[in-house]
Amino acid sequence: MITPQFIGSEQEYDHTGASMHHAWAEPPQVLLHRLQSKAQQVLVGKQAIIKHLLTAMLAGGHVLLEDIPGVGKTLLAGAMARTVGGEFKRIQFTSDMLPADVTGGLVLDGKTGELGFRPGPIMANVVLADEINRTSPRTQSALLEAMEERRVTVEGKTRRLPVPFMLIATQNPLDFEGTNRLPEAQMDRFMMRLSIGYPGSADEKTILEQYALGRRVEPERVRPVIATQEWLQMQAEARQAHVHPALLDYMVAVANASRRMPEALLGLSPRALRDWLRAAQAAAYIEGRGYVIPDDLLDTAEPVLSHRMVMKGGAAAASAGEAARQLVAKLVRQTPLPPEANAVYGSRGRR
Repeated sequence: MITPQFIGSEQEYDHTGASMHHAWAEPPQVLLHRLQSKAQQVLVGKQAIIKHLLTAMLAGGHVLLEDIPGVGKTLLAGAMARTVGGEFKRIQFTSDMLPADVTGGLVLDGKTGELGFRPGPIMANVVLADEINRTSPRTQSALLEAMEERRVTVEGKTRRLPVPFMLIATQNPLDFEGTNRLPEAQMDRFMMRLSIGYPGSADEKTILEQYALGRRVEPERVRPVIATQEWLQMQAEARQAHVHPALLDYMVAVANASRRMPEALLGLSPRALRDWLRAAQAAAYIEGRGYVIPDDLLDTAEPVLSHRMVMKGGAAAASAGEAARQLVAKLVRQTPLPPEANAVYGSRGRR
């Protein structure tokens, strides 16, 4: 296991935390393809979801997996977490958890009689927050600072989290018993919200055959594909992908349109556009391109933007979520795409 690196160590880093001195033994896209293949051994038939999760990982964002129990949310999160080197920790959220159970706190040392800081499970490179909406809003709020500022404050002292840091959270639908709604401020800190859904008939048969033959790959058996230093370097390189000014104009136009929609109570925030940009750059990097094309924005729009839209009315959570997805699809489809963007880079034209 690779020891997690912290900002402020002796090794030289750039502003993203990535090493400034790294030479690839093989192309990064080969490693990324291998990483996706490893995850697909655990979660069969969900290539698109795995790619979205990988995109968020390269973009430096956090992911919320929201779906009914039993479709593989925890399996996917655990598998992806173990494909990268570094420290992995899991937090099983329950109704009686306290913020200190997440961030850590001061404890009395029986030998010295002094108070010392004991790190919580949030102090890891990849953290799986399982069933995050089963704990109280007070405990949920303990993650706000960690998700945005990559640090925690305990007893008035601020401590940095390891770099890289990624939170993968799972939650059951909000109409399930014993769940608490995540506040809008926390939802906005997730780069993507993904839903796995039921497997197809052929994929479900494959899963059963794996169990019957004893060949089912569990997340605990997945070995790391990349080290933390390689992960950091990939993040830094992904952020160098060029974005045409016309595409930036398109993103701003989508955001402005979302804030004027009569169905929406809250439109897209500037943080939403930042995450959309980072996700599109990461999507381009996965494809081996040094520039973003319109399809990168179209591919990432729904998982990045829909959960940030707050709909009017008293619809159930599931209905509101579907309405937000449809609204985002409508926005990106109806907002004119600048012709100069297609003229320069080309697009597959999926609108």
